[in-house]
Amino acid sequence: MIFRNNTFMRKTMSHLFIQLRVMACVGLSIFLFSTAYAATEDLGNGFFHHGVATPISNHRGTVATVDGDNRDVVLVWLFDCRGGYALLMIDAETGKSEQAPMPFAPGGDCPYASILSSGNKFYTHFNSNFCEFDPVKRAFTFSAKTAPQMAMGMTEDTKGVIWSVTYPNSGVVSFNPATREFKDYGCVHKENWAQYQRYVATDDAGWLYFGIGNTASQIIAFNPATAEARPMIPEAERINGSGFVCPATDGRVYGHAGEADKDGWYEFHGGEGKKIGKAKSYEARSIITSSQGLFHTKFPDGKELKTCNLGKRTLSVVNPKTGETKEVKFDYTSEGANIMGVAAAPDGTACGGTAFPMCFFSYNPKTDAWINRECFGQWNTVARQGDRFFAGAYSGGYLLEWDPARPWVATEKGKAESNPLFLAECHQPINRPHKLLAHPDGKTLVLAGTPGYGYTGGGLLFWDRETKQPAIIEHTAVLPQHSTISLAALPDGLLLGGSTISPGTGGETKATQAELYLMNMATKEVTWHEPVIPGAHSYNDLCTAPNGLIYGIADGIHFFVFDAAQRKVIYQENTSSTLGHATNQQGPRVFVLSPEGKLYMLFNKGIAAVDLATHQLHLLASSPIPVGAGGDYLDGRIYFANGSHLYSYMLPK
Repeated sequence: MIFRNNTFMRKTMSHLFIQLRVMACVGLSIFLFSTAYAATEDLGNGFFHHGVATPISNHRGTVATVDGDNRDVVLVWLFDCRGGYALLMIDAETGKSEQAPMPFAPGGDCPYASILSSGNKFYTHFNSNFCEFDPVKRAFTFSAKTAPQMAMGMTEDTKGVIWSVTYPNSGVVSFNPATREFKDYGCVHKENWAQYQRYVATDDAGWLYFGIGNTASQIIAFNPATAEARPMIPEAERINGSGFVCPATDGRVYGHAGEADKDGWYEFHGGEGKKIGKAKSYEARSIITSSQGLFHTKFPDGKELKTCNLGKRTLSVVNPKTGETKEVKFDYTSEGANIMGVAAAPDGTACGGTAFPMCFFSYNPKTDAWINRECFGQWNTVARQGDRFFAGAYSGGYLLEWDPARPWVATEKGKAESNPLFLAECHQPINRPHKLLAHPDGKTLVLAGTPGYGYTGGGLLFWDRETKQPAIIEHTAVLPQHSTISLAALPDGLLLGGSTISPGTGGETKATQAELYLMNMATKEVTWHEPVIPGAHSYNDLCTAPNGLIYGIADGIHFFVFDAAQRKVIYQENTSSTLGHATNQQGPRVFVLSPEGKLYMLFNKGIAAVDLATHQLHLLASSPIPVGAGGDYLDGRIYFANGSHLYSYMLPK
């Protein structure tokens, strides 16, 4: 949200994410195609390491500026499986690069907002740490521990003071670059849901304003002198979405309760709000700040950063005076992008998706070779059905179909030649997919997950491969205020679903305990539901075994066996003191069924076998690294991930 562009500032979160996806395809594109060889490493005890699926990093904010010698440089916040691990500084003329490690441990967190100040310092705030990078000194020059956790919005006031407001509880901090005074005001506003503060502004009276979302929009006015925080939007005007504010050159701040209430504008000053109806004409104060998608292109000498490609390790700069574009190469180190999950594909490879960046990967065990491509969305959950491979992708509940026998053609919605082919989307009922069931009938796919930002209760998407028609079922027709995150196919057209009470990102938890339910696939009616594990919050995964029973895991530690005919749990075991937690991811794939009908489970500790007669769990082997995202069987091995790395375990014969 570069405040120079007031139209852009008024975008809602959904529009912001669309712009970030477009940006990833243009100025900050990653790459189109790459092939590499893994040189698989034998770790002993049956475990093998196959390398990094997507060996590149993702930017979390990029700005064009100058160094101490007035040379054009590009600053990039680098993000890989470790989190935001470094600041990359690239000479735009030569490509020479320097990498400065963050002055604190990233802890898996990363920048969600940053700002290039009027004093040419680059700031961000994440993992409960605020920091300053000085391109003149080519180093971090300030860092401080704060209340949790990461800034969703930042701004600079008229005196040059930097302000940051943090998720999840509206923590406020300020830093004066001139005096070096840092203040942590702590968390200043309470809600019973995690708050996003994408829009932050100050007036010339010294007050700070920030919009919050997404469950119920609000604008908070904060007085630094007294630490008083005032909600400015009446409860009756709060809507699902995010409150918006923008600092103006007249010293005022202008805003509204959200995109759906754009005619209900306010003028703010001195902690007071005045309704002005439709927006009056104002000039936004120029501040170089935005979300993780910040891409500031203007160098002080007028040149413009055209592209910064972390995959190809190239950047290009255009000179508007001459029309000349110059491209240079640069380098940096990376541990690679997080693997979201892995499944066996019809072509005999282990495939899946990574984030961030959002890429498809394919590992061929026979040739020990990798293929890596840009893909549409974040492939949260993947599954094979017949000769096709399917993905449920974030954000937007996308369903994609890949045919490995045909050439890869970049996915475009509405383009029949695409491969993977865009099948359907269900943005509001399912924003973040957690389960994709490839039904054994060979024609039905069922996608499930949590809803859009600020919402509670996720639905289901049924896709019929014969009719090529979707059917979207809202949570109100399944389990109101629950989301389905696990599914298992049963005989006679029944479906067993497992819920979570977790809301969509930034939403409000409304149910008290998760449940299992039975659904008639023909009528889409729920015929039974019950909290079979009292107090459980999530049924993470379900699997139908050859003996007709359903094996499941709840809250990562409650292993159970469910008899659908009797509609009851017939075996239960808490694994916390023995095998520990089952592996987890947005599409966890905890259970792995071999072609011979043997059932295995993935725990952080290692690989376990399930005795289908006694239901006992037996640890086959402790893993040399924690088992992360699951997990599928391919040619006698179980493949799984840890961070950005792919591993396999050779099953005993």
